[in-house]
Amino acid sequence: MLNLPNAITVLRVLLIPVLAWLLVHERYAAACGVFALAAASDLVDGILARTLGQLTRFGAVLDPLADKFTMLTAVVFLAWQGVLPLWLAAAIVLRDVVIVSGATAYHFLVGKVEMAPTLLSKANTVLEFIAIVLTLAHAARWVDAGAVLPALYVATLASVIVTGAQYIVVWGLKAARAHRQ
Repeated sequence: MLNLPNAITVLRVLLIPVLAWLLVHERYAAACGVFALAAASDLVDGILARTLGQLTRFGAVLDPLADKFTMLTAVVFLAWQGVLPLWLAAAIVLRDVVIVSGATAYHFLVGKVEMAPTLLSKANTVLEFIAIVLTLAHAARWVDAGAVLPALYVATLASVIVTGAQYIVVWGLKAARAHRQ
């Protein structure tokens, strides 16, 4: 269970309270660094797990949860502070609640949930991470992204809606197939 990719994922989980503290104190530059480190470590642990043949059930469950809690921490605090549009934060939170609730219901009503993010979902995660990193860099006054952020937020919203619907359809069909069997 404990291997290098999983250790990196655990480190990402441990960064969540650090990120929250930095955001509460509006230390956007440091929060941007921590958030970017979390995003990069997500990429690295996935590559290492596949390359080293160290895919585990623990990692398959903890990795997306670490992503979700990192993202939720950032979007909730940034929206609360008025740095991120509330409508985007609400959409991201709602999508994640739907996915986690659906996976939980599937587990208890149908059976084992095999965590397998789709290509669209991975693209959504990348887009969300880019939107938050750029938002934090803008809030830290590292870059002037004021002209780019509205379009990025709309693209992220579209991705959130499409991938949320995709999960509902894919897992709904799996549940229907399992029910018929």
